[in-house]
Amino acid sequence: MVKFIESELILLKKEVDEMWTLVYNQLDRAGEAVMTLDKELAQQVMVRERRVNAFELKIDSDIEDIIALYNPVAIDLRFVLAMLKINTNLERLGDFAEGIARFVIRCKEPVLDADLLARLRLGEMQAEVLSMLELAKRALNEENIEMATAVFGKDNLLDDINAEATGILADYIREHPETAHTCVDLVGVFRKLERSGDHITNIAEEIVFFIDAKVLKHSGKVDENYPKS
Repeated sequence: MVKFIESELILLKKEVDEMWTLVYNQLDRAGEAVMTLDKELAQQVMVRERRVNAFELKIDSDIEDIIALYNPVAIDLRFVLAMLKINTNLERLGDFAEGIARFVIRCKEPVLDADLLARLRLGEMQAEVLSMLELAKRALNEENIEMATAVFGKDNLLDDINAEATGILADYIREHPETAHTCVDLVGVFRKLERSGDHITNIAEEIVFFIDAKVLKHSGKVDENYPKS
């Protein structure tokens, strides 16, 4: 029985890795599509969202089978539960990537003002989301609590950029009223990136739970044993 569940857990981890890579690429492409207003790239993201949804359902089903057939306990059970919650969060990240791509499809502007994008720090925000997601994946693969808790501190930058974006866009609309619709819509892109950070933080919490049986949800993310990096 032990050997059977071991092989099932290895397969589950492989599936989650593949889901993770798919979602990372979705966010990467969606971010590039926004910066360049590349509608073809945005359309690719929207089409691939179906693969994300199918992956989520497959992983959920496999987890149900593992629990029903093998009745995992201790660290195996923590791993399975962590994968279940990580899978859900990854699917939500895929939703955000699709939502960002929809902004590009809707946008009637030929290009976005490069100076505005620089002031909004949109590229920096996008890069930070991808960095957080990559760091969380490394933390899981290496079972490294320090890497997982480092994700929490990185989320602060996303919060700061998102908080500043609305004011910058409001000022821009006053100067360029013809761009009002696009600017208001762009606020949603920042919100989705900020929420992406929240979901990646949730993923990092699940990694810590799996590694150390430590529940961080609703506890301010870190305690004295796991200082912020």
